[in-house]
Amino acid sequence: MATEIVTTGSTPDAALLVRYDEAELLEALGVRLYADHEMTGGAMSANRTLLAAGTNGPPPHYHTTSAEMFYMLDGRLRVLAGEEVVTIGEGDFLLIPPNTIHAWAAPAEASADVLIVFTPGIERFEYFRLVERIRQGGATPDEVRATMDRFDNHFVDSPVWQ
Repeated sequence: MATEIVTTGSTPDAALLVRYDEAELLEALGVRLYADHEMTGGAMSANRTLLAAGTNGPPPHYHTTSAEMFYMLDGRLRVLAGEEVVTIGEGDFLLIPPNTIHAWAAPAEASADVLIVFTPGIERFEYFRLVERIRQGGATPDEVRATMDRFDNHFVDSPVWQ
């Protein structure tokens, strides 16, 4: 769980420290949860995602309210960014604006270790916990589709992303 240096309120005017070994780890998903919207007064949400080589992330989707930032800590990541597929590597930064269709996956030849930040923050922890339950067989993809508005995660088809 998060260790707060100063109590956070409804604005992001207090420091928030989340130690690596205290951040919730969703092992089946490969996601470590650092900060959700309510922890930052809505300023941001952040997680670290580890994908094994050849592992898919989410299918094509967009967010209406938040930009999504990818900072590659290690490895490589294929990313659908609108109508283009790009590959990013260690040290690369990619920003996906709101309403831009995107998806990502680790290529067959490389794993990916990526810091993902949403700004302004949106509810991600419960979304990731739901996807974790799907990976473990305790929920269905239909349950995720039913929460698209709640989590501002709108799935779409993309002929560019294969």
